[in-house]
Amino acid sequence: MNDANEQAEPYDVIVLGAGPTGENLADRTTAAGLRTVIVESELVGGECSYWACMPSKALLRPVAALAAARAVAGSREAVTGRLDAAAVLARRDSFTSHWQDDGQVEWLAGAGIELVRGHGRLTGERSVTVTTPDGTERRLTARHAVAVCTGSRALLPSRLPGLAEARPWTSREATGAPKVPGRLAVVGGGVVGVEMATAWRALGAEVVLLVRGDGLLPRMEPFAGELVADGLREAGVDVRTGVSVEALERPAPDGPVTVVLAGGERLTADEVLFATGRAPRTDDLGLERVGLEPGSWLEVDDTCVVRGVEGGWLYAAGDVNHRALLTHQGKYQARIAGNAIGALAQGRPLDAGRWGAHAASADTAGPPQVVFTEPEAASVGLSLAEARRAGLRVKAVDHELGQVAGASLYGDDYRGRARVVFDLDRGLLVGATFVGPGVAELLHSATVAVVGEVPIDRLWHAVPSYPTMSEVWLRLLEDCRG
Repeated sequence: MNDANEQAEPYDVIVLGAGPTGENLADRTTAAGLRTVIVESELVGGECSYWACMPSKALLRPVAALAAARAVAGSREAVTGRLDAAAVLARRDSFTSHWQDDGQVEWLAGAGIELVRGHGRLTGERSVTVTTPDGTERRLTARHAVAVCTGSRALLPSRLPGLAEARPWTSREATGAPKVPGRLAVVGGGVVGVEMATAWRALGAEVVLLVRGDGLLPRMEPFAGELVADGLREAGVDVRTGVSVEALERPAPDGPVTVVLAGGERLTADEVLFATGRAPRTDDLGLERVGLEPGSWLEVDDTCVVRGVEGGWLYAAGDVNHRALLTHQGKYQARIAGNAIGALAQGRPLDAGRWGAHAASADTAGPPQVVFTEPEAASVGLSLAEARRAGLRVKAVDHELGQVAGASLYGDDYRGRARVVFDLDRGLLVGATFVGPGVAELLHSATVAVVGEVPIDRLWHAVPSYPTMSEVWLRLLEDCRG
C-alpha cells in the first residue's frame, strides 16, 4: 500500500449507502456547506431504484390499469386480450435504467456529493475504511458525522432443508426476473408476497401463495387482508393460509422446485419466492469497532443518532434502524438527520422536541403505506387493535366505499371499505385504512389528518370535491361526530 492510500482523507460527513436514504441525507449535509462523501458497494440509487419500489410498481401498474379499464362498461368491451408480458418487462427495465446507475451518479456530482465505490467499514470513531473494487483500501475520516444508510436485505429461513440447493427467489429476483415463470410458489403473506403474487399472476404465471398465519397483511386491519385475498383468488391465485413449508427439493439446477408442506403435501413450481421478512445490512460494517453488535438493527433516538456510541457522531437512517421499513420514511429520516448534522456543525441548537425540525416524530405517529395489489390497500397510523393495546379509548368507524358516488363512477360494482380509528378523548383520528381500486390517492389526506392531529370539528370543514371517492370522508366524519 502506498503512502497516498495510507493517509486518511478528511471529510465533514461520511455516508455509508447511496440508496434514497443516503442520497437525501448527503444532499442535506452538502446543502449545509459540509463536504460529504457517500460510499456505495453496489448501484447508486440503492434497493428501491433497482430491486424494490420502482421495478415492482412498474410491474404492478399495468395490472391496475387493465383492471380499471375492465371495471367500466364501454372500456371493458375495448379490452380484448391479456397483458403483453414482454412489453411490461421492457417498461420495468426502463424504470430501473437497465440496472445502470449513470444517471444517479450524475445527480450526485451535480449536487456536489463525492462518491467512493467500494465496501465501507467502521474502523474507529469517525473513521471508515473502504475496500474498493480493485482491492485497494482508502481511509476516510469525518469531522462531524458518519451516517449508516445501508438498508436491509431479504431474510431467508436459517434451517430449511434444501434451501441452498433450491436457490429461491428473494424480492430482488422477483422484481428483476427476465421472463415469466410458468409456475411460481410464493411463501409469505406480507407486502412483497401479495404484490409479487399479483404481478406474476397477471403476467401469466400459475401462482400459489403459502402463508403460515391465518391471513394476509397482518400489520393492517383484518379486513384489508381479507379483501386482498379475495382479489387474488378472483385473479386465479391459489391462496393457502395456515400452512408451513418444511423442505425444498431441486435435484437438477435448472429443473423444477418441489415445496414440501407440513403434513407431507408436495407442490411443484418452476421458481419459489421467499418473502418472509427483512434483516439489516450491518453484518460486515465494523460495528464491533464502536461497541455494537454486528448484524444488528441500529437503535436510534428521534434525531437518528445511534444509541450506545459515545460522542453522538454515528447516525443511522432508513431500514437499518428498524423504525419504519419504507422508502419514504427513510428519506424523511434522512432529511431530519441531515438537517440535525448541519445544525450541530454550525453550532446551532437542535429543535428535537416532538414535531421539531430535528425529530423524526412521524415514525411513531404511524407511517403511511400502500400495497399495490388489486384491490389496493392503504393505511396510516394505528389499527383498531394497536390503538386499544396502546390504552387509547377509541372507536372504529367503517364505510363501504362502493356506496360513495365517486367510487361507483370509478368502476361498476365497486367493492372496497374505509375505516378510521377515532380517539374519543382527544377528538382526533389516530388511524385510517382504505381498501379498494385506486385508494392509494386517498391516503395522503388521511396522513395529514393523523400526523397533523387535526381535530374532527376542523376536519368537518374540509369539503371533498363531488363526485370523488374522497366523499367517503363525509360519511366517516359524520359517524365520528355522532
